[in-house]
Amino acid sequence: MPKKAKVLTAVEVARFRHGTITGTQQTTKRSIGEQCPAYHAVGDPAGLILQCRPPIEGIAIGSRSWLFRTKVGDKRREFGLGGYPDVSLGDARAKAKRIKEAIASGIDPAAEKKEKRSALIREQAKAVTFERLADEYVIKKAKEFKTTKQVQKLKNQLINYAYPYIGKMVVADIERIHIENMVKAIWEIKTETANRLRLHVEKILDLAEVKKLRVGENPARWSGNLELSFPARGKVSRVTHYAALPVVKLPELIRKLKAQDWMGARALEFLILTAARSGEVRGAMWSEVNLEKKIWTVPADRMKAGKSHRVPLTDAAIAVLEKTPRLSNYLFTGARGAMLTDATISKVPKRIGYQVTAHGFRSTFKDWCRMHTAYPDEVSELALAHVGTDSTRAAYARDELLDKRRLLMNEWAQFCNHGLPEAKSDNVVEIGGRRNVSL
Repeated sequence: MPKKAKVLTAVEVARFRHGTITGTQQTTKRSIGEQCPAYHAVGDPAGLILQCRPPIEGIAIGSRSWLFRTKVGDKRREFGLGGYPDVSLGDARAKAKRIKEAIASGIDPAAEKKEKRSALIREQAKAVTFERLADEYVIKKAKEFKTTKQVQKLKNQLINYAYPYIGKMVVADIERIHIENMVKAIWEIKTETANRLRLHVEKILDLAEVKKLRVGENPARWSGNLELSFPARGKVSRVTHYAALPVVKLPELIRKLKAQDWMGARALEFLILTAARSGEVRGAMWSEVNLEKKIWTVPADRMKAGKSHRVPLTDAAIAVLEKTPRLSNYLFTGARGAMLTDATISKVPKRIGYQVTAHGFRSTFKDWCRMHTAYPDEVSELALAHVGTDSTRAAYARDELLDKRRLLMNEWAQFCNHGLPEAKSDNVVEIGGRRNVSL
């Protein structure tokens, strides 16, 4: 029959300290007199032990803690009950007895503790804020977007319009009223932005559902949900098109533009002659231009469609480059060698008396193509780097119709610098050398 440990008092327990190595305990790694942990049975219940460790430098008494050793099923288990004296002798005995009672009831305290810890971890994992999950969503979308500008636009929408309402909220706690307040703030003043924001928020909350971070209906869903709280988008949204110059006024603007001797004017003239976007021209580098082949190749990361774009350069466009000083790696250099700002180009038309936008000249180019040439639509669409239609995509597969686009851009440059052909004597206007050009 195993010997029972004496039931000790709190005063006796307080005297316990670490031990030292004796002759019978000596090993190759431990020498006689070396300090070592000591384990003191305190009795009631059997298996309750005070573990005393040697002191460390600067501390007189080493750490002491409670252990309870007992049998669970057919295995010996050891349970930590906390440090002494924070956990007193009486508290340690009470904890040990509760463990024995649980075992007697068929419960494995260690397994139960693990399950409780796992449950706590699961609950903590669910406490994810909308902002944290949105960051994960943005990283995913960044791989799908064609330009970094689109990624930044998404971030700005979330930061400016979503985070003030739901950014710090746990995704499981977001309800319809929170989304409604978020959308309501900009629905009638920035309808398109509000709709895009709602779509992104809906997808983020869908992500929360599949990650099991929330359950129930998506509060950002439009159909049969938020649509009941807002007027129809078409009734409040007014599409604002870029202000474009009428075709017949373009040669006059070009003449005034040539009289300007500053970098923004040169950049705008080049933009018009190439029918390019402002960002494509502002970011254009000398290394992208092949003057011998008369080609400007815009890399994919600056193109809206995410595909590199070759622009045939006319003599007029090259003339602009030849009179532009090379001050940096950019074709058109801003302050301190940096890229031109969008505002620098945008203010040029207004400075010479035209209330139009730089982007609007692409519309003017398209109007001229439709009214004064007979080129197939795919040719002008490729000139504008539009590749949305099947026919235009097919044209891309046929060398981007570069030769036909070169003919088109030469006629465009002729029109920009000299205007439409004069009317014939029989009052019939010959429209821009209009002819049929087949693919």
